[in-house]
Amino acid sequence: MKAARWYGARDIRVEDLPEPEPGPGQVKVKVAWTGICGSDLHEYLAGPIFIPIDDEHPLSHDKAPIVMGHEYCGEIVSLGDGVEGLAVGDRVAIEPIYRCDVCTGACDDKYNLCEKLGFMGLSGGIAGFSGYSIVPSRMAHIMPDALSMEQGALVEPAAVALHAVRQSDLKAGDKAAVYGTGPIGLLVVEALKIAGASEIYVVEPSEVRRQKARDLGAKMGIDPTKDDPVMAILDASGGGVHVAFEVTGVPSVLPQAINSTRAAGQTLVVSIWETEASFHPNTVVIRERDIKGTIAYRNVYPAVMALMEQGHFAAERLVTKRIGLDDIVSQGFETLVSEKSQIKILVEAP
Repeated sequence: MKAARWYGARDIRVEDLPEPEPGPGQVKVKVAWTGICGSDLHEYLAGPIFIPIDDEHPLSHDKAPIVMGHEYCGEIVSLGDGVEGLAVGDRVAIEPIYRCDVCTGACDDKYNLCEKLGFMGLSGGIAGFSGYSIVPSRMAHIMPDALSMEQGALVEPAAVALHAVRQSDLKAGDKAAVYGTGPIGLLVVEALKIAGASEIYVVEPSEVRRQKARDLGAKMGIDPTKDDPVMAILDASGGGVHVAFEVTGVPSVLPQAINSTRAAGQTLVVSIWETEASFHPNTVVIRERDIKGTIAYRNVYPAVMALMEQGHFAAERLVTKRIGLDDIVSQGFETLVSEKSQIKILVEAP
C-alpha cells in the first residue's frame, strides 16, 4: 500500500509499504479522508517537534521515518483478537492519542496530560496518510450514519477547538478574541458561538479567512498588518474581552492576546510552538490576568459528533481543497505554505 512518511524537515516521501494486519486489541481501518493539520505543517517546515528521531517513542515504539496523518476516518475491515464493541463495516473517526494509563494525568482521566503523551501519525504508528491504518480499538469512535466521511476527518480538529473552549473561563454572554483563523482558529470561533459568546473578534492577516470567521459568527475581523489589534479589540469591546485564544504560534502574538483581555481576563494558548515567546509579567500581575495552555482533547469525541449532527463544524464551510496522496507535498504542504487563503486540505486515501 502507499503511505506518506516523514523523514525530516521538507522531506516527506510517498512510498510503498506492506499492508498491515491488526494485532490483539487493534483494528484495521481502510482510510477514507485525512486532513493536513497545522502540527503536520510544523513538522514539515521545522520538525522534528513531536516526531521521535533518535529514540523510539515509549508507547508507539516507533521513530522516524513516521507515517503521518492524525486527522482521519475510515471503515473497519478487520479486527484483532479481543476487540469488543466494534465490527467490520463500522465507520469510525480516529482519536489518535497514545497514553500510558499509569501516570497521574492518565489515571485522573486527563489522559491528554499523560507524561508519555503521543499522537498516532506524529509519534509513530501506521496512521492516516496511507491506504490502511492499524489503531488500538479505543482510538476508534463509531460515526453516526448522518455524518459523511469528509465530516469524519474534521472530528479531530473540531475536538481540539471544543476542548479549548471547554477549558476556558468563558461563560454565556462573554466576549472573546481569537488570534489566528486557520482551521483550528475557525473551529474555535464556531465553538465559541455554540458556548454562547456574545461578541467574537478575530485577528488574521488573510481577508479570506477573516471573512470566513465572520461567516461563522465573528463580529469583527482585524488585519494586524494594518491596525493595532490590541487597541482595536479594547475599543470595540469596551475595555477588553473576557477570554483571548492564541492560535498562531507566532511569538509576537502572545503578548497581544494577553493585552487584549480585560482585568482578570484569561488567555488560552492553543498553538504548538516552534520557538519561545515572551511577555512582560507585569501585564499579567497588575491586571490579575490568567494564562492557560490546552493540548489536544479528552472525552469529547461523542460531543463533537453530536454537534456535527446538528450542523456545526460542517465540512462544506471549512474544506477548501481535496487531493490524492501522491500530491500530498506539492498540492498539500507546499500549497499551505504559499496560499494563506487555504483553510483545510483533505487527502483522499489511495
